Amino acid sequence: MSASDAALVVVDAQESFRRRPYWRDDDAQPFVGRLQALIDGAKAAAIPVVQVFHVADSGPFAKNSGFVRTLEPLAIAPDAIFRKRRHSGLDVWLIENGVRRLIVSGIRTEQCCETTTRHASDLGYAVDFVGEATLTFPMANAAGREWSSAEIRARTELALAGRFARIATVEEALLGRPEEIAA
Repeated sequence: MSASDAALVVVDAQESFRRRPYWRDDDAQPFVGRLQALIDGAKAAAIPVVQVFHVADSGPFAKNSGFVRTLEPLAIAPDAIFRKRRHSGLDVWLIENGVRRLIVSGIRTEQCCETTTRHASDLGYAVDFVGEATLTFPMANAAGREWSSAEIRARTELALAGRFARIATVEEALLGRPEEIAA
């Protein structure tokens, strides 16, 4: 595999999330910086960028809400755009474009990003999960304990590491997988 076999998938990095009560600007700022570095690095390395938007029938995720658009201030010129309610049909595009390795980023770490990673792995793709380029929000469990964004990300990375994905930094994902670099 090489950079030409890879694609960056930006999952649900959309304005819709700003309209949710759990949105936190302080968590979003470092995420936006790392995701922008990943997008810019992918473009510089000629790695195609795929943007995925979540859509729903109503609320801030509805197509007609005006919020199903790129999260500001991200600058992204995607090679392909998919809108999804569940699975996006992305696999057909990946096969047609000879993609064998996915670099996963976006919003929410433990939901759509983790699901995308697991699904891609099940389909036979090599996956780099770039946790620092994913965003989530604190959540409380049924017992009332609040789990921080950092704890949720750590749990997600623990569950994915070595089973479904390589956990990678922005720089590691852009360099490729170790076996690719050695070749």
